[in-house]
Amino acid sequence: MTSLPLVTARRQHRRRAASLARRGGLGGHGGGRRRAGDGGSASVEFVLFGIGLLVPLAYVLVTIFAVQSAAYGVSSASREAGRAFVQSPAGSDPYQRAYTAAWVALQDHDIELAPSQLAISCSATPCLTPGATVEVSIDLEVALPLVPRIFDEVPASVGVDGRHTAVVDRFRPGG
Repeated sequence: MTSLPLVTARRQHRRRAASLARRGGLGGHGGGRRRAGDGGSASVEFVLFGIGLLVPLAYVLVTIFAVQSAAYGVSSASREAGRAFVQSPAGSDPYQRAYTAAWVALQDHDIELAPSQLAISCSATPCLTPGATVEVSIDLEVALPLVPRIFDEVPASVGVDGRHTAVVDRFRPGG
């Protein structure tokens, strides 16, 4: 017998809820009715906020990808330059070989390398003494994407550098 009043109370609650929904909810607003001036404004707000948030986010991502690409390029270029330098045959120019190897590695990342951006230091004289170490360093400035050059200067850039130490083979013939 105790379940009968509970069933009756649920029915009364459903009737009141249906009546409120027909009248427009509590306080005369909400529910299924719209105010006259709000038609379609949610989609406009979504588009404006979406563009306002997505465009800067896309720019930040493009910038991060450009800097990361340059970092990978500089790392591989310094490694290849070091290898080319220590594996130079006798009678060749090891500096030119190192520069060419670094230039080719950076071309894969659409980065130009100037000869002044490549530095090579040796632990012994001459550089290619068996067992000596050769340190190659490349320092670049990566321009931020979509920032125009002003008077041939890059106004905003990020510095990227790469270092590699290569060892001259102990069994290398003198030279």
